Amino acid sequence: MVDRIIVGETAPMRQLKRMIAAVAVSDAAVLVRGPTGAGKELVAEALHRASGRKGALIAVNCAAIPAELLESELFGHEKGAFTGAERARPGRIEQAAGGTLFLDEIGDMPLALQAKLLRVLETRRIQRLGATGEQTVDFRLVTATHRDLNAAVAAGTFRADLFFRISVFPLTVPSLAERTADIPLILARLIEEYSAANPAAEPPHFDLGAIRALAAHAWPGNIRELKNVLMRAFVMLPGRMVTARHVRDNLLGMEMPDPETADIAMPEPPAPQAKGDLPDPSQFHDALQRLGDIDLRGYIRDIEVALIEAALDKRQGNVAQAADALRLRRTTLIEKMKKFGIRRGLAA
Repeated sequence: MVDRIIVGETAPMRQLKRMIAAVAVSDAAVLVRGPTGAGKELVAEALHRASGRKGALIAVNCAAIPAELLESELFGHEKGAFTGAERARPGRIEQAAGGTLFLDEIGDMPLALQAKLLRVLETRRIQRLGATGEQTVDFRLVTATHRDLNAAVAAGTFRADLFFRISVFPLTVPSLAERTADIPLILARLIEEYSAANPAAEPPHFDLGAIRALAAHAWPGNIRELKNVLMRAFVMLPGRMVTARHVRDNLLGMEMPDPETADIAMPEPPAPQAKGDLPDPSQFHDALQRLGDIDLRGYIRDIEVALIEAALDKRQGNVAQAADALRLRRTTLIEKMKKFGIRRGLAA
């Protein structure tokens, strides 16, 4: 369940998924922390789906709704409660009955409304604006913020009692920069989702150099920024092989690719011949004449990765046999695999 929603196999993501699975079945209030664009809303969805609750997941972005309207949005109102209230309307808390209420960016909630929310959490009862009575609501609370709520409490902009009430079980979503090894998996999921929604779109294909160029980026916008980069690839390089140069110049640098050279890349080294012939150096000479320059270290690294993966495939993942095929010591191959993030054949 969690794996279908949360993408990633790096150590921090495995830890996050274990914690989600552990807390999902309880009623404990969860505070999801992490930078903007890291996927906190997906954690809320995973918690709800794994909880077994029959009600809906109701999401409210506290930063996107004006302060004067947020109370009505949360609590609902009766007809005539204020100017323009022409009919009664249930609030988001009421709509979350039997399900999960997700309050995103709760750090932006006004202090006056924080006090009212605290009372709801203590009593599990709400009162619509303009109503004379209260009603009981059973819901599971999940909140999220990119702010430092401890600092907000110290500054007096966030209530300490509410902070302790909502952070029974805190979860932290790592930034994309902390888990760049997950980029291929995330790209695959995003491409799958976009292609399903846009069947006529031609998906781009990212080579090893492109993946390493993406991993070297700082990602201040996290998954949201990566999604934007992928959308540019669909527009600029539909159906093409995306290289490291494309990533740097076109997808991050926002230059339109030259249609005459967009698909020119260094040639793949020829398959080894029976006599063990080396690739003809003239091929690289010709390629450099077309390209003008090359990331030599990156290209050699890509060749090394390709050869290691090919040796592992040929030896069914047996590291010792693959090392023999590459004329390397087993310990040397293992170090290279760790360096390049190749996990096949290594113990978990």
